[in-house]
Amino acid sequence: MKRYRWLVVTAAILVALSASVYGIHYLVFHDAKHIFIYLVGDIAFVPIEVLLVVVVIERLLARQERRSLLKKTNMLIGTFFGELGTELLGILTAGVANKDEVRPMIAVCKDWRPQDYRKALEFVRSFDFSFDTGALDLAALRDYLVSKRNFLVLLLANPNLLEHDRFTDLLWAVTHLQEELAARDSLDDLPATDAKHLGGDIKRVYAQLTAEWLHYCRHLQAAYPYIFSIIMRTHPLQESPCATVA
Repeated sequence: MKRYRWLVVTAAILVALSASVYGIHYLVFHDAKHIFIYLVGDIAFVPIEVLLVVVVIERLLARQERRSLLKKTNMLIGTFFGELGTELLGILTAGVANKDEVRPMIAVCKDWRPQDYRKALEFVRSFDFSFDTGALDLAALRDYLVSKRNFLVLLLANPNLLEHDRFTDLLWAVTHLQEELAARDSLDDLPATDAKHLGGDIKRVYAQLTAEWLHYCRHLQAAYPYIFSIIMRTHPLQESPCATVA
């Protein structure tokens, strides 16, 4: 009750102030009729005022705020792929046992249309990725992720990601994989059960990473075609990445 006391006191002061002004008006003009006319008119306008302020203006401001937040979030996602995500995508793709099925479906091209992205995302959500951990240099992967630990922590601490559950889940999955790899004294000759466990962690990262990669490319193609251009020339899912414009 104490936390609402200021609200009750403020409301009482405002009501008393309004009553005082109406009282002064009556003392000066001795015309109660006009007081009630204006009072009823003001009360009648309250629902319209609520409609304008709460429903219309507040929604417009909320929409603008969401656009601003989305822009900041996309900047963070771009930073993630520039610093870590794109390279990690290439590293993990080498360990996909069925990569010949995967690559053609998610290797974004410069002429992709919205339906191509939808088809690729449906594929990623439904496809059962299979990983051969023996094809990956787990020690090198561990060292690479450990070198990016501070970067991941900074991203997770950014308040702009609070409303982006999908990307936050990806960051947690990558962080967990890094912790799993770093917790082992040796990554050579792992027991089959342990290799299977790490394969599951890698699979989780890869499924989320490819989905976020597709969303990221679609955003770049629509909003930043010049960045999309260099991404299309250098991303690791194609046969021969090359920054040179052919």
